[in-house]
Amino acid sequence: MALKLLTEKEYEAALENFSKYYFMQTAEMAKLLIKRGNGIYYLGLEINGEIKALALAFYKKVFGGIRIEVNSGPLYTDYEYSKIFYKELINFAKKNSCIELVVKPDDNYSVHDSSGNLLSEENIKLLEDLKIIGYEHDGLKTGYGDGEIFWHYMKDLEGLTQDTLTSSFINKAKSLSKKVATFGIKLRTLSKNELHLFKEITESTSTRREYDDKPLEYYEMFYDAFGEKCEYVLASINFQEYLDNLNIEKIKLEDKIADIDAKLAQVPNSTKQNNLKKQYNEQLSFMNERVKEAQKFIEKYGKDDVSLSGALFVYGKDTTYYLFSGSRTEFNKFYAPVVVQEYSMRKAIDLGHTCYNFLGVLGIFDGSDGVLRYKQNYNGYIVRKAGVFRYYPNRFKYNAINFIKKVLRR
Repeated sequence: MALKLLTEKEYEAALENFSKYYFMQTAEMAKLLIKRGNGIYYLGLEINGEIKALALAFYKKVFGGIRIEVNSGPLYTDYEYSKIFYKELINFAKKNSCIELVVKPDDNYSVHDSSGNLLSEENIKLLEDLKIIGYEHDGLKTGYGDGEIFWHYMKDLEGLTQDTLTSSFINKAKSLSKKVATFGIKLRTLSKNELHLFKEITESTSTRREYDDKPLEYYEMFYDAFGEKCEYVLASINFQEYLDNLNIEKIKLEDKIADIDAKLAQVPNSTKQNNLKKQYNEQLSFMNERVKEAQKFIEKYGKDDVSLSGALFVYGKDTTYYLFSGSRTEFNKFYAPVVVQEYSMRKAIDLGHTCYNFLGVLGIFDGSDGVLRYKQNYNGYIVRKAGVFRYYPNRFKYNAINFIKKVLRR
C-alpha cells in the first residue's frame, strides 16, 4: 500500500475534503518552498480509489542523500490511516535515498486554558504509536528551539460577530480597544514594492528581542507564493492630524469646564459639579501633555505618516494566522498592534473563519513570557503540539557523515 505521488491539482482537490488544515500543508506553501530551493512531494495514501491521508513533503539535497520533512501533516480521515501513512512514509524515504526523515505532526498533544492549565488528556498514544512504527521523538519541549513552534495561542471565533468581538476580550483589551480608536491610527495593506517598510519594523524588533529576522527576499517570496491568501498590514499615524484632533478634544473639555464654572458661580458648594470639574481638569492636564508630546513628534518626524507597527497574516480555509509582526518601541503608548490585531480578527469573522491562531508562545507559565501576556488580552486558549519525530533509514551512514562533518569543522 505504497504512497502515491499526486499532482498539484490532485493534491488540492483532496485537500478540500478536509475541513481544517494548517497553511504549511497548502499548495501556496509548496510554491514558497520551491522558491527557496527545496523540492516537494505531494503524497497521498489511496485506499479503494479514495485519498485517506495526505501530506505535502519537502526535501533538500544534503551530503549523503536527501533530507525529507513533513511539517504540520499528514492530514487523515481516520487516525488508523495516519499510522499507515507514517509506515509508508518510511518506505518512501528508503526508496528515495533519504538520510533523515523529519515529521512534525499537526496533531495536538494537549489543550490548555489561557493561563496554561491543562484542559484535555495528553495524547500519549500518538507518541507511543510513532515510536512503535520506528520514529524517534525529540521530546516535549518549551521555548522556540530552532525556530519551532510547539505551543500555539488560539482564539475561538465561532459565534462571534463584529458587534460582539471586543466584548470577548479581557477587560484590559476592551479598554485598549476603545482608547486606541481615539488616536487616528491608519491601516493599509502593503504592496510587494512596499514590503521594505514591513522589513524595517520586523528588523528593529528582532534586534531588540535578539532573534534572527527573515530577509526582505523571504517576505517578497511569501507575498508571491500566497497572493491574496496573505496580507501585510501596516499601522501608521500622522502626528499633525493627531495634534489637530487633540486640540478639538481639548476645546470640548475647556467648554465643559467653562459650563461647570458658570453653574458653580450660582451654587459654589455643589458636590456634583465640583467633582465633575476635578475630573475634567485631570483630563485636560493629561490632554495638554499629549499635545506637547504630539508637537515634539511633529518636530522630529514632520507632517508625513509615520509607521508604528506591522504584521503578516495568512488566511486559510477555516483559520486566520498571525504570522510575523513588529512594532517601534518609541510609539508603544499608541498600542498600534491592538488596532492591527482587531482588524485581522474582524476580517477573519467576515471570511467565516472559526479560529484565529496567534501562533507561538513559550509554554512557560511563570509570568516571564511577555508574548503570552500580550496574547492573553484576547482571551483564548493554548494548544501544545506533539513535537518533532525523526527516522534514519541508515543510522550508521547518518552518524558517520555527522562525525566527518565534526572532524572537518575542527
